[in-house]
Amino acid sequence: MLVFHKLDDIPDGFGPSVISVGNFDGLHRAHAHVLREIVRRAREIGGKAVAVTFEPHPARILRPDSGLKLLTPLPEKLRLLEGTGVDAALILPFGRDLSLMTPRQFAERILKKKLHAHEVHEGYNFRFGHKAAGDVNLLTHFGAEMGFAVRVYAEEKLRGEPVSSSHIRKLICDGRVSRARHLLARPFSILGTPGRGRGYGSKYTVPTINLARYEELVPKDGVYVTWTRVGSERFDSVTNIGNRPTFGADSFAVETHLLDFHPIELTPESEVEICFLDRVRDEIKFPSVEALREQIARDVKKAQRYFHLLRAQSN
Repeated sequence: MLVFHKLDDIPDGFGPSVISVGNFDGLHRAHAHVLREIVRRAREIGGKAVAVTFEPHPARILRPDSGLKLLTPLPEKLRLLEGTGVDAALILPFGRDLSLMTPRQFAERILKKKLHAHEVHEGYNFRFGHKAAGDVNLLTHFGAEMGFAVRVYAEEKLRGEPVSSSHIRKLICDGRVSRARHLLARPFSILGTPGRGRGYGSKYTVPTINLARYEELVPKDGVYVTWTRVGSERFDSVTNIGNRPTFGADSFAVETHLLDFHPIELTPESEVEICFLDRVRDEIKFPSVEALREQIARDVKKAQRYFHLLRAQSN
């Protein structure tokens, strides 16, 4: 997949293109459906399938007080985009110049002149241009004028729930990671590195990893059944998110206990991915460390039952 970080990166004569424009935060199943369709259509016309997105997320510029936390930071979003088969991703730097671009300017300068749009595929609620003045009706009008077709997708729901980034974000904030997994079509995950300053040797021999500070979205405080990938190895795990009240205040951590652990290579730069499968319980303050240990043992048993049933269902 080609990655263009600005308009000037696009070579002259690039296209014709079948395009979808969006934030693609989470790259959920509705996003994936649209992207599969632009790939299919691009193959049919002998063109390029292009996902156009923004960095930073426009809400962080237009509504800086919103405190938006991303489902998928840019490196993860690019990895997921590549998995859809698109030929290129255009990452438009979102700042003053882009925010002031009118809908007509966006359609003419970016879609038509730079990407040589043949088709543009968007969801029913797509907005573009200064003050989000453009919608799919205006885009369709521009397409008829400028020579590209527009395909509009209806809202997608799964068991009555909207498949949208905002709804998935709310589910994760509520700790409903199992439901979010169905809407994403994969487990919600966070990607980081181990917390520093733990005195790692060449072999890591304790089955607990604290994730380094993570600035984007994490599930509601509590205990979760998870998969944890360390480098290329994946472990069944139990993950605690919260302030560890048994040990006092101001000690927020994402701490993972690896169940099928064996000594592994681990450095402060090792890549650690935690995939959230199901919620076990809320975070609790225990009267003693011993009481906490007993509860952790119960949590581990619940997780082991979960994985046993999961594997039985897949056989």
